[in-house]
Amino acid sequence: MVTPRKRDISLRGKIIYSVYLRNHTPEGTFAALEGDLDRIRALGTDIIWLLPIHPIGQLNKKGGLGCPYSISDYRGINPEYGTEDDLKHLVGEIHARGMRCIIDVVYNHTSHDSVLFREHPEYFYRKEDGSFGNRYGDWTDVLDLDYSNRELWNYQIETLVKWAHIVDGFRCDVAACVPVEFWERAVEAVAKVNPNAIWLAESVYLGHIQFARESGYPVATDTDLYRAFDMEYPYDMQDYFNRYTEGKGKLSDYINMLNYQDHVLPSDYIKVRYIENHDTPRASHLFPDTRQMLNWLAFTYFQKGTTMLYGGQEWQNEEYCTLFDKAVFSRGPEKDISPMMAKLSKIKKTLLPVDADFSATADDHSGIVTAYLTNKNTRFAGVFNMERKTGEVSLDVPDGEYVNEISGETIAVKGGKLMSVGEPIIFKAR
Repeated sequence: MVTPRKRDISLRGKIIYSVYLRNHTPEGTFAALEGDLDRIRALGTDIIWLLPIHPIGQLNKKGGLGCPYSISDYRGINPEYGTEDDLKHLVGEIHARGMRCIIDVVYNHTSHDSVLFREHPEYFYRKEDGSFGNRYGDWTDVLDLDYSNRELWNYQIETLVKWAHIVDGFRCDVAACVPVEFWERAVEAVAKVNPNAIWLAESVYLGHIQFARESGYPVATDTDLYRAFDMEYPYDMQDYFNRYTEGKGKLSDYINMLNYQDHVLPSDYIKVRYIENHDTPRASHLFPDTRQMLNWLAFTYFQKGTTMLYGGQEWQNEEYCTLFDKAVFSRGPEKDISPMMAKLSKIKKTLLPVDADFSATADDHSGIVTAYLTNKNTRFAGVFNMERKTGEVSLDVPDGEYVNEISGETIAVKGGKLMSVGEPIIFKAR
């Protein structure tokens, strides 16, 4: 019998930094990343997540170099990045700086020319006509696996145990498309090697769940995944964020979904919070005004959950770094917001309670969000000006003077009102 997952909510106070090795440095190697670890740590990073490190399939590949999520050998290392010994050395350097390392696990599918397909075609999904393929038509460079074959479970779990001897956990790609029962068994097996392994699930959009169910494909909800995982993506409300940034929805709709999460998910739920990742537009594309973007960034750190950064975000990179070709992100000092990230990280780690209830409201006229983190001992308030408008906001805190932990400046609440002039504000209300 599988033991129910017990989550360590201290993970809500951590910072994840996502690294796509191919595009992180000109060399694109494990060894080259070592030279950037001190800078990454200085941002407040606790966990480095490496996008897939395995060999990339060449048959039906996308782009010039292929997608790292089309893996040809789960047990191998992409030779572009180095060797397994190079990975071990990198992880040792990460540990020496007080950080942990997780790697991507892509268990829904493999490349068309994968070792697994060549040796065990019986492990793969077949369409109604008997041909191999995938359940989602635009994923043309991969073949889906079939988890009704329990021998596949054994192979995949043995592979996870192998890597668990080296790294500190796993970010699991489209985890919702793999049976939760498999993940429960995997967590149990890995715990015998590393009982403190981190498990991060890429859950899926609500539309993905609807499509899968209408098509008769198995898919897990966020609640299902929490049976096995520590942390999950916030894709259950991503559509609301996307509609707002596209000018098709209201800011309050998105904020109300954040409140809804805090009401319906398990009390020890952990969500990763971000404004960009490798599958989304760059934050600076969504919010080209730096002050506006910094308000969204500060809100990301303030929210209940683990903050996740994507490599290049600290330089406000605007270009989307393709997964399929080489595109090293730029490091222009004129747009460097690393000091702000470091400051927000310190606030998150030393002040904001991880056991708090979250609540927030949004004024659609002013574009200002007010938010609270409250537990039995303390309360923190945040005011985030998302649309660069000056306005007075109502706050549920006693009148008086407070210190904005971000700027160090004194702010005043009078008659339950605070004037927002555009800068993000976080303060202790009691």
